[in-house]
Amino acid sequence: MSDTSVIPEQAILVHVNFSQQHTSEDLSELKLLVSSAGVETVQVLTASRSAPDPKFFVGSGKAQEIADLVSQTEATVVIFNHALSPAQTRNLERLCLARVIDRTSLILDIFAQRARTYEGKLQVELAQLQHLASRLVRGWDSLDRQKGGIGLRGPGETQLETDRRLLRERVKALQTKLAKLETQRQQGRRARQRAEVPVVSVVGYTNAGKSTLFNRLTNAGVYAADQLFATLDPTLRQLKLKGVGDIILADTVGFIRHLPHDLVAAFKSTLQETRDADLQLHVVDVADPRKDHNMQQVAQVLAEIDADQLPQLLVFNKIDLLQQPARIEYNEAGLPSAVYVSAISGSGLDLLQQAITALLSERYIDVALTLPPSLSSWRAHFHQQHCIVTEQFDDEGNCALRLRLSEAAWSRAVKQSQGKLENYIVSTPVI
Repeated sequence: MSDTSVIPEQAILVHVNFSQQHTSEDLSELKLLVSSAGVETVQVLTASRSAPDPKFFVGSGKAQEIADLVSQTEATVVIFNHALSPAQTRNLERLCLARVIDRTSLILDIFAQRARTYEGKLQVELAQLQHLASRLVRGWDSLDRQKGGIGLRGPGETQLETDRRLLRERVKALQTKLAKLETQRQQGRRARQRAEVPVVSVVGYTNAGKSTLFNRLTNAGVYAADQLFATLDPTLRQLKLKGVGDIILADTVGFIRHLPHDLVAAFKSTLQETRDADLQLHVVDVADPRKDHNMQQVAQVLAEIDADQLPQLLVFNKIDLLQQPARIEYNEAGLPSAVYVSAISGSGLDLLQQAITALLSERYIDVALTLPPSLSSWRAHFHQQHCIVTEQFDDEGNCALRLRLSEAAWSRAVKQSQGKLENYIVSTPVI
């Protein structure tokens, strides 16, 4: 039987130190990205420069060293931990006789591998095409170039123009399809808003344990692994909290430093779930020595998508690695500000639900009603809203209800009943 196993690509990694800050962290993250892409690292090269070289990014001497290593190790790809210009990429490929990709291309490739839903695949393809737009020239180095003057236009230039036109048409088609999907998402969000179902989005740095926490809370079965960008497509699940009722928990793509702008732009419709949430759970790997810097990177991406002004609860995950106890920290207003949990063991998840309930309950009021049998339809309505705390019937069929619901939901119910509900309030709504 023939061996059909796929031999992983072998790569030479290149990292340039422009400052000593976060140098080792950036390099270790590059190795994780390469591993997540299914590529084997055969050699790591580092260099120090005050500024990038315009031609090779690393300078001619280091570029020749890379080319020699490619020849010695028979590596198939050279991966830079930086953004390269099309000219720098082209010059390095000619010298090394191997594919050269930068950090942006690597992240886009990982996203392409992880995308599972139709929308996710469209978003990744759009980001890849936008990144490719300035690099089409590489594919036609062997063809003629326009030399200027009538009659001197070569077939290579014609091919480039054709490719650019096809690329623009494909990008336009993808944007049209994504716009339709965004309309559908907006309809879903409006339906949740009409039903007054709170949305809690899970955000954080990639590999912080968001999907594991999401699975623990909702039994969603979302793929979770110890790798960067293990999950890409957003997942929405319903979660019932005592004292609040149903909420929607939204798991989103993990963030990373130097996240490609094309990718952020392509995924803005997906990240809209984060921007429209009532509460953000910012999951942090408490055992990661880079946690402070990672939190800054997440805050930067949230600001880029206009989601940095929402209420946020810090969730410090993986306390089992540091043997810390589960606990809640409170701010000056007496509200939860941080919860320490372990998603893998389940420790502290009850405290997390308490904290979420406390923060969401800021939007809720208590109402005591006694409804006559003629208004029994409103009892059914409140059951659908999952806002009944207690109910009790007397001998005449009157139903004593204690409700906990949002101010907006109560105002809407009073309006729909043409004020009738207010006539049966036993106690004034308590905020």
